[in-house]
Amino acid sequence: MRIVIAPDSFKGSLTAPEVCRAIEAGIRTVLPDVEAILVPMADGGDGTARTLAEGTGGRLLAATVTGPLGGPVRAEYGVLGDGETAVIEMAAASGLTLVPPERRNPLHTTTRGTGELMAAALDRGCRKLIVGLGGSATTDGGLGMAQALGARCLNARGEPVAGTGEGLSDLERIDVSGLDPRLAEAQVRVACDVDNPLYGERGAAAVYGPQKGATPEMVTRLDAGLRRFAEVVERDLGMSVADLPGAGAAGGLGAGLVAFCGATLEPGVGIVLEAVGLEEKLQGAEAVFTGEGRIDFQTAFGKAPAGVATLARKHGCAVFALGGSVALEARALHERGFTALRSIVNAPLSLAEAMQPERAAALTAFAAEEMLRAYLAGVVRGVVASPPGPLS
Repeated sequence: MRIVIAPDSFKGSLTAPEVCRAIEAGIRTVLPDVEAILVPMADGGDGTARTLAEGTGGRLLAATVTGPLGGPVRAEYGVLGDGETAVIEMAAASGLTLVPPERRNPLHTTTRGTGELMAAALDRGCRKLIVGLGGSATTDGGLGMAQALGARCLNARGEPVAGTGEGLSDLERIDVSGLDPRLAEAQVRVACDVDNPLYGERGAAAVYGPQKGATPEMVTRLDAGLRRFAEVVERDLGMSVADLPGAGAAGGLGAGLVAFCGATLEPGVGIVLEAVGLEEKLQGAEAVFTGEGRIDFQTAFGKAPAGVATLARKHGCAVFALGGSVALEARALHERGFTALRSIVNAPLSLAEAMQPERAAALTAFAAEEMLRAYLAGVVRGVVASPPGPLS
């Protein structure tokens, strides 16, 4: 029997590879000789670089780059097993967790370090770049990133503007003649799971600025700066990014990556599914185990388990999802191809107890074992088909 194990991490408790190993231990209790295919998953957010590197036989590399406040930070990025695809989490270089709460001010933070990580990947020979946009500390439209890659962003006097949110207001002209020529050979895919435009009431400053420390006055200034940025990009680069869905992601970095790097904005889970080759691994499988820390109504919207379920049911696989908790409204997931859902918690436990890694791994293994036993009993009694037919 071939079973694919493709969960996301249980954030704060187990990494995706650790969840995989726990599920495998549980199912081998029932089927010692099972063909288990472990495919750690992510949705483009925190942990994606590590998950994809480990899941494809690649590696993690580190570089010292410019942090969001301008000082040096040590940031990791992943290189996949193919040796030519790099995975960059902008939060590793330009993330909110790198800025102390008392210093959070998106007028003064920069994405320069994200651009430097991209350059480091290009130096390694990578020509396929996946950039995850979650967790940013910035609202600079990608100015800092663009400057790190050789673009000149100038004020009315022909001087470089600051590569920060504050610099947007001074922007008068963009010169890309010095842009890193390797970008023309590269494919840049952006894991972006929001559809916010660049500016306006649903734009980067209004929606995400306050959580990065922006006051109402700062939001007004940043929004005007992003509007100015869009005007200059359209005039100088011949590209309209203002209303592009996802342009406002990561403080406008979505727009900047499209404008300066020719990037495409895509749902994060779709990029991950393709990168790990999940569809190929599902060939001949009878069942798939997936999961995440909390399974609820949001699971259906761009989360890794939903992407796994869509592909799995296409191949006629039963789909079992495990989570630290399973909300009542999650029953709607059955209509989206999930065969069964189960919480790993089997007794009253505090959150701290349940999330302790050793305990969480044991609970996950036991839940996987019991879910598989129930499934196999149903197969033997003819209650469920084996393998289940694909969705029509």
